[in-house]
Amino acid sequence: MTTDRIRARIGELDRRELVGLLVVGATIVVAAGLWYVRSLPKPVRIEASHTGGTGGRSSTLVSPSPEASPVLVDVAGWVRQPGVYEMHQGDRVIDALHAAGGAKPGANLTSLNLASLLQDAQQILVLRRGAGPPGSGGGGASIGAGGKINLNAATLDQLESLPGIGEVLGQRILDYREQHGPFHSVDDLLNVSGIGPSHLADVKDLVTV
Repeated sequence: MTTDRIRARIGELDRRELVGLLVVGATIVVAAGLWYVRSLPKPVRIEASHTGGTGGRSSTLVSPSPEASPVLVDVAGWVRQPGVYEMHQGDRVIDALHAAGGAKPGANLTSLNLASLLQDAQQILVLRRGAGPPGSGGGGASIGAGGKINLNAATLDQLESLPGIGEVLGQRILDYREQHGPFHSVDDLLNVSGIGPSHLADVKDLVTV
């Protein structure tokens, strides 16, 4: 029988051959066991902070964030380039001043909170040092409604705080007022020598009569 032959064959082996045969058999058993373990399905770990995708892989889905709305601010007064500027959410007053070329020498920045966050449609009015904050000066006679400078009562310093109006044009406004009487409208500034449509556009929202 086959079993008897195997036993007879084993009985004919010496000690060294028998040990070698056992080592070969053990190696085959271990290799088969490793193959079986590796063939088993592995558990998939899904992170709680991620959204699991298909195929047993974890993935992160980033939803597109809506584009932030621009912030439009009006930078006026004693700055190098007054005008309306488009800023971004999170920008501050100091960023708007930088966009306008910075304040001119002699500007009074103490009345402004440079660290304040910008708001849409906000006006940032930079006055010249000595002009006084809006709402002050002579019991309010030189400051009109909304903090606007009254052309018929403004001092030279207050006129110089307006964008594009320096000492020369400010004095011409005072001279015109003295020679021709009070201004009847803001547009009457065009009658002052040296003041053109661009000057009027810069100061029209900052003055009153």
